[in-house]
Amino acid sequence: MPAYTFRVNGEQVTVDVPGDVRLLWVLRDVLGLTGPKYGCGINVCKACTSHLNGKAVNPCAIPVSDVGPDDEVTTIEGLATGEDLHPMQQAWLDHDVAQCGYCQPGQIMAAVALVRRVAAENRELTDADLDGLRNICRCGTYPRIRAAIRAVAQASSMGTR
Repeated sequence: MPAYTFRVNGEQVTVDVPGDVRLLWVLRDVLGLTGPKYGCGINVCKACTSHLNGKAVNPCAIPVSDVGPDDEVTTIEGLATGEDLHPMQQAWLDHDVAQCGYCQPGQIMAAVALVRRVAAENRELTDADLDGLRNICRCGTYPRIRAAIRAVAQASSMGTR
């Protein structure tokens, strides 16, 4: 089998798997990172949302052969730095977002990528931006999800992390 090398949460990894194995299974089954959840496996529910080079992606739709040595994958496990939660994780707690919690890692990762993109574009977060998030929440906590994202976006625009 071929070996694939890339970075995950700041650590270089090499995995020996067939090239058509989806990145989600490499993360979960080979590397033991269970934050990205398996929901649909067809790039629809987005429970597995993680970052690839800083952009939100769905590893259920990415063959490991598409990831190279210069690529950085970040999962929910690698989002926080040190002992502090990432501001989006804290906002999730502050806004009491989670119910069952299954989709929350993917929701948070999609939200972080969105807020970063909006900040890089030097503009305010809009309803259209939030409407563009397509992560499915089977508990329907969308109003709290949106409130948490808005809180982080507002804090980011005021110069905080």
